[in-house]
Amino acid sequence: MLRGLRAVVAAGLADDLVVLPRHLPAATAATVAAARVSELRYVLDHLGKPPVASGESEPWAARLRAFAALPNTVAKPSGLVTEAPWRNSTAADLRPWAAIVLMAFGPERLMFGSDRPVCSLAASYREVIDSAAEMTAGPSRGEQRAVFTETAVRSYQLTIPLNRG
Repeated sequence: MLRGLRAVVAAGLADDLVVLPRHLPAATAATVAAARVSELRYVLDHLGKPPVASGESEPWAARLRAFAALPNTVAKPSGLVTEAPWRNSTAADLRPWAAIVLMAFGPERLMFGSDRPVCSLAASYREVIDSAAEMTAGPSRGEQRAVFTETAVRSYQLTIPLNRG
């Protein structure tokens, strides 16, 4: 396993994890076990698919916080609209989930992801963008830049110029 993870690092890649809430403890344990490859970056896609439709944040939130406690992890709050009731949820409905994630990871360890085209089952692409902007309206401009650009550039080792203006 470690040889494979070292190959991921050598290739300049991140390890994207697509898991359900019940898999978060195993993902956390695997990430801890792989700590010997400290350069590896783990990206939690879709926030581990929180149970937005049910409105019950636990045990997902506790499991998410345990994963976020690991220093080499970031999260992509993509796909929230498809976890909520389709076509009748709003950014306000998603805000409590965004608050949990912002507290767990901080804006510097979050990166926007749309989950396009899957998100279009529940909302238009424009609605997804607008919702994400509204959910991150509280952080400073620099923190929003982290969520929408810098975390992805750093995590995926992209080589695009960042406009700091």
